[in-house]
Amino acid sequence: MSNGIFLRRVMLRNYRSIGYCNIKLGPLTYLVGVNGAGKSNFLDALHLVRDSLNGSLDNALNERGGLSEVRRRSSGHPTHFGIRLDFQLPTGELGHFAFNVGALKDRGYEVQNEECAIGGIGKGPYYRVERGRLKDSSEQTFPALTADRLALVAASGMTVFRPVYDALASMGFYNLNPKLMRELQKPQEGRLLKPAGENIASVVGHLERVAPHNMKAIQEYLQTVVPMVHGVERKQVGPMETLEFRQDMAGSKHPWRFLAQNMSDGTLRALGVLVALFQANRDYSPSLVGIEEPETALHPAASAALREALNRASEQTQIIVTSHSPDLLDDPSIADDSILAVISEGGETRIAPLDEASRQAMRSHLFSAGELLRLNQLAPDREFLDAQEERQGDLFGDAVQ
Repeated sequence: MSNGIFLRRVMLRNYRSIGYCNIKLGPLTYLVGVNGAGKSNFLDALHLVRDSLNGSLDNALNERGGLSEVRRRSSGHPTHFGIRLDFQLPTGELGHFAFNVGALKDRGYEVQNEECAIGGIGKGPYYRVERGRLKDSSEQTFPALTADRLALVAASGMTVFRPVYDALASMGFYNLNPKLMRELQKPQEGRLLKPAGENIASVVGHLERVAPHNMKAIQEYLQTVVPMVHGVERKQVGPMETLEFRQDMAGSKHPWRFLAQNMSDGTLRALGVLVALFQANRDYSPSLVGIEEPETALHPAASAALREALNRASEQTQIIVTSHSPDLLDDPSIADDSILAVISEGGETRIAPLDEASRQAMRSHLFSAGELLRLNQLAPDREFLDAQEERQGDLFGDAVQ
């Protein structure tokens, strides 16, 4: 991925607690805010796109409680929701993918509009769809469409649109669950780590075979984060599989071996975060990785190693993390433009770059982002928020500022 950036800009309208946002992303982006501010809702919007392409829009909505739970309620009345993603493909080509979803009278829903363009409308491959009908396209033929599915799924069979589908469908999002990681797991393909880490043994086994250099990086960072752990590997247990850790024990010359069921939540979460970050291999390379609060259950002293791992991984894969940890952000080398402040006002989530005072404090090395967060001074740019409120961009078309 060129410069490690796949999604250059994200625009959301009426998605869960987010009324409207229009923000740029870099190779590594920290979404920072208190619990309940809506950081997870931003990631979930991107996750919904991925789920809708890999499965169906119907399943993606149902997994989130249905359309009524996904669309934002404004003044007590349900509304539609919309998503626009401006991207850069591995070839360097720019483009966008946008759609909005609204309710029908029979409690169903429909994709009201959908648009995909590479290089700009009329400049490269594109299509426009309205309520399941093709309105305009660069291509002479187009597959059959329905109003309850994203057209990009059908268009993925066309050579020109396949790279867009592949890139969006290969985003990965993680809220790791040590309980599921601890259990014996059925052997699986292992190309992609699942959202809660429930197939981590298969992924570790796959990396051992096809990307030993990435597995080495995972082992090294894991030992830095959890010094007692000397390594981890996939372990077959009858028809099932799990992870086996090598760990120092007092009075023993050699590390003892422990299965995942005997390991702490912090160790398992740390491993899950590292596998998510370094899972790219010759069979699969995620276009973007989003991780919920990677610092959870880790000792504050592990924050420096976690930051280094995030920075290193972002050189190859775009990374988005949510956090409210001053320890994770307590580093003067963190760039001010890599942090987005997330706040909730009147029940609505608002997302913006940092204000000028916060930026100056960081650039002058007067305070780190973590120190500003401790002082409750990591503030959003109010002028940016006011400008967005006054002039909300259109989800569709080329000109989005």
